[in-house]
Amino acid sequence: MRTAQIQRDTKETRIAGALKIDGRGRYDISTGIRFFDHMLELFTKHGGFDLTLKAQGDLDVDQHHTVEDVGIVLGQLFAKALGDRKGINRAGYFVLPMDETLAVVAVDLGGRRIIKKKDRVKVRLVGDLQTELAEDFFSGFVHHAGANLHAKVLYGRSNHHKLEAIFKCFARAMKFACSKDARLKDLLPSTKGLL
Repeated sequence: MRTAQIQRDTKETRIAGALKIDGRGRYDISTGIRFFDHMLELFTKHGGFDLTLKAQGDLDVDQHHTVEDVGIVLGQLFAKALGDRKGINRAGYFVLPMDETLAVVAVDLGGRRIIKKKDRVKVRLVGDLQTELAEDFFSGFVHHAGANLHAKVLYGRSNHHKLEAIFKCFARAMKFACSKDARLKDLLPSTKGLL
């Protein structure tokens, strides 16, 4: 069972999370930022993960601490649930049309912590989410999951669709990267012999 639980408490946020990688897309998510919840819910559904995540943050100050710390916790959950990473595909990518928007995300769970993101979002808010914080979420994730993430919106009109396309692509790319290859079940996906 590739599962993990994390409780992360700081002076700015209190976050409890539980993840099952080989799930059924079930979620129970509450961050206090409804559009962010929506993005995490569709990530869970499209990735086929089960995720429970409850975050209480200093939203009276700003959304930054909550959004970034949720990314940190999600990264920690995946790192813990993947364990030694033997037998996983390690890398995955997905291209997704979201109505008039087209996005692509590629992820590598090989331990290199790099993020490259271009979402073409041109507004400060989508719903109640401060859009600039999407990068902080993904940065928190990659640094704690040991992941390399490239996310790009190629074109689109709706800022909602741009963010949604990225999160759905992220889900599908992670689903494949985390998937196991039965032929390689005892092997680490690296010629170096370590990740």
